[in-house]
This record gives sequence, structure tokens and C-alpha cells, in this order.
Amino acid sequence: MATPSQVLHSADLSLPLFIRGKVRDTYKLDSRLLIIATDRISAFDVILPCGISDKGLVLNQLSAFWFEKTTNLMANHLVETVDDRRALDRYLSPSDRFFYPAYLVGRSMVVKKVERVPIECVVRGYLSGSAWEEYRQSATVSGIPLPKGLLESQELPQPFFTPTTKAEIGHDQPLTMDGVKNLVGENLAEELKEKSLAIYAYAREYARERGIIIADTKMEFGLDNGQLILIDELLTPDSSRFWDAKQYEVGQSQPSYDKQPVRDWLAQSGWNQQPPAPMLPLEVIEATARRYREAYERLTERKLK
Repeated sequence: MATPSQVLHSADLSLPLFIRGKVRDTYKLDSRLLIIATDRISAFDVILPCGISDKGLVLNQLSAFWFEKTTNLMANHLVETVDDRRALDRYLSPSDRFFYPAYLVGRSMVVKKVERVPIECVVRGYLSGSAWEEYRQSATVSGIPLPKGLLESQELPQPFFTPTTKAEIGHDQPLTMDGVKNLVGENLAEELKEKSLAIYAYAREYARERGIIIADTKMEFGLDNGQLILIDELLTPDSSRFWDAKQYEVGQSQPSYDKQPVRDWLAQSGWNQQPPAPMLPLEVIEATARRYREAYERLTERKLK
């Protein structure tokens, strides 16, 4: 495992920067894009000063795994993962070719450049997180009435599509289906819901056979010449809540294969959730890195490259 000093905070390539998100650095690559998954980590919408060892490797390789697994359900933006330092030469003229550092191998993918649909497509199969908080107050999830008496982490009667806005700054806000239709039109709204539920259903069954419960997940979509496709990341610890099926107990919060140790430590630290964020202790960084790695290896049944 890499040490904190070896984590990748920024790619800093000699290509035109398309966008720098909380975790990913995306560069222009002729008519396509090059996405680099860094080891940056955010909590409460603030990027922390430290990274999580190998986190970017997990996000990139797990997304690529799921993109391949779900191609029979829906097309996606992945052109190829970059596993060779010379792989990008085919996208660049000789004068534009650049030194591609070895440390970026395994955390990069070339993708189609498409029109992003401005909606986070969330699917929930279990009553947890913000859905549990809403249910406690109003017996609803995303405004949908549910039976009374459900417990925290309980499996829902059926998976629910609970979309939100895609906020560039601040928190995403819940959307009703009417709200989605107002943003993108009725036909596209229905397709987003149908595809989100289908992908979640497939992934949940696949993961459960490997001892992992996918409690909820969020997906993003784009339009490729009018065709709806999956983009960004897919079914990673950053976009999903993964639970160990053997440890699952209804009526309480579940340990997740994600940045829960980070959130727990920050909540106990007294930090006011405003920048700058404090530096994490080494043991919290290492515990989080182990969770990401284990999620990848259990789901893919392969070692992280």
C-alpha cells in the first residue's frame, strides 16, 4: 500500500484541462476526454488536505469493471482504460504527445465527450442515510409514502428511484419525477428511471452472490448524439453504499466499504465542516484505504492492479 506521501493529489498533465472535480482531473484529448481518478477525498463537500492511498485505482478500475458488466443493459462512455504509457499516442499528433507518468497507469480512462444530463440518478434498495432521516420524520422517502414501522437499514418493499439535482457547488437537492420531467422532458425522465432501476437490480444481485449488499447507488448519464448512455463513475465506494452481508443487521447503521472512517473521525473532531478541513490521522487513512481495496477485490474477484 502506498504511503500518504505517495498518494496522487493532482495529475498535472500537459494537456488542456477540461474540468477538475472533487476527485477526478479531466483533460481534453482531441474529440475525447481523459479522466484521471486521483486519491483526493472529500467529506461534507470539502476536499481534505490528505488523500487515500490507491483510492483512484479502485474508482477507475471498479468503474471500468461495471461498465463492461452492464453493456448489455446500456451503452456507456468508456472508450478504453489506459494500461500502457503509450496508449494515448493514437489520440494525439506527434507534436502533442507528452510524457505519461507511470503512476497514472491503472487510474486513467479515455471516454467519449458527451452532453451531461444534469441529474443525479439515485436508486435506494435499503432505508439508510438521508432516506432514513426523512422516513423518521415523515414516513416517506423522496416524498413517497412508505409503510410505518420500518427500521433503519431495512430492505425497502421495492427499490426506489430518488433523483437529485446535480449541483456544481453545495448540496444536491431532491427532485420529484415531475421535477425531472420539467428539466429533461417526460420521455427522457422515464428512460432515466427505467435504466437506473435495471442497472441497480442487476448489480445488486451480482454483488449479493459475492457477499456484498448494495444499499443504494447514484449514477450519471449523458447524451451521445441523442442516445442515453452511462458516464462518470459506476457502482464505486464513492457513489454507492456497500455493506458486508454477513454483518448486516436490521435496526442499526451498517459499516460501509467507503469513507465512513473519515466521516466518523471528522464528526468527532469538532471540525465545523467549513474549509480548511483538518489532516486525518494515519490510522484513519489506512482504514479507509483497506475498505476501498476490499470492496474492489470482493466484487471483481481479482487483485487491484
